[in-house]
Amino acid sequence: MTKDRGLGKAMEERKFVEALARGLEVLSSFHPSDRYLGNQEISKRTQLPKSTVSRLTFTLEQLGYLNFSKAHNKYCLGNAVIALGYAKLSQMDIRRIARPLMQALAEHTQGSVNLGIRDQLNMIYVDTYRNSSTFTVQLDVGSEVPISTTSMGRAYLCALPEAERSELLKQIEANDAENWPAIKEGMERAQADYRELGFCMSLGNWRTEVHAIAVPLIMEDGTIMVFSCSGASFQMPRQLVESEIGPRLLNLVGNVRTALSFARS
Repeated sequence: MTKDRGLGKAMEERKFVEALARGLEVLSSFHPSDRYLGNQEISKRTQLPKSTVSRLTFTLEQLGYLNFSKAHNKYCLGNAVIALGYAKLSQMDIRRIARPLMQALAEHTQGSVNLGIRDQLNMIYVDTYRNSSTFTVQLDVGSEVPISTTSMGRAYLCALPEAERSELLKQIEANDAENWPAIKEGMERAQADYRELGFCMSLGNWRTEVHAIAVPLIMEDGTIMVFSCSGASFQMPRQLVESEIGPRLLNLVGNVRTALSFARS
């Protein structure tokens, strides 16, 4: 797992509990596509010694955060993780407010409309709606996409204060030095689009067959949420993305922002 610099600084603090952090690293090593992981796989992903991982997975199993499958000799996430995740999702007023607007846009565009939040060097979906005619993009709640090449990630970066954006870009470069020139070029283009149009695009940069557009929303507490609309490139050519879908997505975010302000008053 790639640790951000903020975590490195936190580890220097006397109040930081390293054992707890390592346990959370183990849980975070499970990706949406993973049903089971063994200690060796977890050790490789977390860069923790296998002996340490063995103690952590045993403890997490006892607490209900992991389940052990004798048939596979591996672990899967337990119900306690699900309970925590849904407790957080249920507290997000933005999902309740945005849901009908996201569904309407998904039906209009025949694409997928998504709401995401940052998770390390990825964006994780906390809500998604897609039309039955949607091709290509079939991601669900909990799915992760990279910040570096997606419209959602680029929109998140554009909404960050300059110092934080610069720091995150350094982490992305260190994590993928080989592709950094193309990533940097795409990010610079996204920043120009954001300044001029208010949204960011990814036209075949993440997946060649996928076109997507995204708009960030800065919450009252400073959290950055991002709305995106994505679909097959033949369904969403550049001209349609720029002239119609972009303005509609901007309008959706504006309506959500207004509704949230009334909900708090």
